[in-house]
Amino acid sequence: MNPRTTAAVAATLGTCALALSAALPASAADEDKATVSVLHAVPGLTVDVYANGDELLPDFKPGTLTEPQELPSGSYDLKVFPAGADPKGTPAIQKTVDVPAGANATVVAHLSADGKPQLDAFVNDTAKIPAGQTRLTVRHVAAAPAVDVRAGGQPVFKALENPKEDTAELPAGTVSADVVLAGSDDVVIGPADLDLKEGATNIVYAWGSAADKNLALKVQTLTGMHAAPSGVAAGLGQPNDSEAWIALSAGAGLLALAGALTARRVVARSRA
Repeated sequence: MNPRTTAAVAATLGTCALALSAALPASAADEDKATVSVLHAVPGLTVDVYANGDELLPDFKPGTLTEPQELPSGSYDLKVFPAGADPKGTPAIQKTVDVPAGANATVVAHLSADGKPQLDAFVNDTAKIPAGQTRLTVRHVAAAPAVDVRAGGQPVFKALENPKEDTAELPAGTVSADVVLAGSDDVVIGPADLDLKEGATNIVYAWGSAADKNLALKVQTLTGMHAAPSGVAAGLGQPNDSEAWIALSAGAGLLALAGALTARRVVARSRA
């Protein structure tokens, strides 16, 4: 993100935070926030993004995903203009987006299936993930027909349409992913190696335009969803390894008894 964009985001966030803290108690202020990222997925159009009348992201380039930012929850009137255009004019895209309290959300400016610019907000799944697993979410935000998403050549998601998403939990690791037209082997994106880390939500966006032959993938990774293991591997002498624990305890008892008997014999001999 360029310095101008960073400064604009920081200024907007600061204004929102001051307004919220003045209106709410400290405890409510902490609870009434959401984490928001913005993805620009409209090819060939650098834009200025406005939220509730204030410039939020100037010179926002295609393929750019902002870092997550904390914002007050609520409704945001978002308007997207070509870079440098008069914000009093007609926006290229406009939509009111509701961001619920406590949510982690990504707002995406993208093309509809028939190539029209639009805005959609997706709530990201940050629930705990079983040990050894990873979460893969795929979002179809491209000007393209329904697609199948494959991992290692096998379909994971079938007939996914714009602007739908689908999610699955998989073993963590690196997979080779590609996107094909639904029900076919016609590859339209990829293959690409995805490093799916344990305890992470990996969000893959299929974006661009099939007609313009610029379809691409964008990956957003959310970490920190590790779940506690269902059990801890126990070595000899651990309480949850009952047989070993009993054997070890019995052995210790016998050693203690033998030691006591030996001590008594030594004492008895010394007195004789």
